Amino acid sequence: MPAKTTTRRRQLGAMMRKLRASKGMTLEEAGRLVGISKATVSRYETQEGPVKWPIVDALCREYDASDAERNAVVALAKDAKQQGWWGPLSDSIPAEMSLLLTLEDEASREDHFSCVYVPGLLQTRNYTMAIQQANEMRLTQQEVEHLVDIRMKRQEILTRAKPPHLWAILDESVIRRVVGSREIMREQLSHLLEANESPDITLQILPFAKGAHSAALGSFVILGGVEASLDVVYVDLHIGSLFMEKDEELNRYRLAFDYLRAQALDMSASSLMMERVREEM
Repeated sequence: MPAKTTTRRRQLGAMMRKLRASKGMTLEEAGRLVGISKATVSRYETQEGPVKWPIVDALCREYDASDAERNAVVALAKDAKQQGWWGPLSDSIPAEMSLLLTLEDEASREDHFSCVYVPGLLQTRNYTMAIQQANEMRLTQQEVEHLVDIRMKRQEILTRAKPPHLWAILDESVIRRVVGSREIMREQLSHLLEANESPDITLQILPFAKGAHSAALGSFVILGGVEASLDVVYVDLHIGSLFMEKDEELNRYRLAFDYLRAQALDMSASSLMMERVREEM
């Protein structure tokens, strides 16, 4: 049985394809420059088979990738066979979730806009449990516990020596929606207030009073690399997940996040609103 393609290998293929396209080269042109075949370049981009990091490095140089881009891609090539902490759980995690976890594991920043629930990285265990128990797909208690454990494990990226910077903008409905119970919501709001004191977390509330806004279509996450060109947008459509990396797509969501950031309350006013809502619970 062939080995499963790791999420790092999939991400490497996507990045290599994007860098070549940005340079406007064909597969044949790229291969000729570094002394490999068109088929080999294609294999590197289509996630099939092993890769050699010196070739990846050489291709990045021909694509005029920045040092930061090249270092990030080469690092992926060196670790292409490596599974993340979720590797042993891969059979019970959807492929798109595995890709999200890989992107998150490599990200230096995450920009979230949430219009329904608190972002997973900021959820308390009880809040997460209540969401899973409300799923229209009936799950056993063991299955619910398993999914909650994964989300709690995922949050450990925030306690690393060098965590990604998390910037979260929450629609006011997120902090007013009673998930589970009022007690659970008071606990969740206290957790958000504590998170907003962290130097690595920026939390803003977008109040109802602002009316229509630039992200009325739904929640999204921009996962950022060391270079903006390595950014990826993640959208959870409930019926499936969507990853976008084309420049026009990235620019649209970056602009939307900039507008949301300008419309939302600042951190201090956001904390005051969360305190008021907690008192009302």
